[in-house]
Amino acid sequence: MKLFNELDENFICENCGKNVSKLVYSSRDHCPYCLYSKHVDINPGDRANECKGLLRPVGIEKFKDTFKILYICQKCKERHKNVMAKDDDINKVIEISKSEL
Repeated sequence: MKLFNELDENFICENCGKNVSKLVYSSRDHCPYCLYSKHVDINPGDRANECKGLLRPVGIEKFKDTFKILYICQKCKERHKNVMAKDDDINKVIEISKSEL
């Protein structure tokens, strides 16, 4: 069973309202401006999660040669992680890295 479906789409961020363009080198899974994501997948790219709540960024953790953004779903409270994108707002990343879970 394939657990990763590469799906790179443009979208409008439901948190900040900005137009977000495709990532191109991988699949875009969060807003590069405010770092929010949406709880839409069970496995990456499957769009099978019925929750559809906003994933609020609450922290950062080291992952290989980059970082992951830590999230809590505002609707169901599930925790989630996404790898940072190269174009993420570094000031937002720093701000979130200082926050408490």
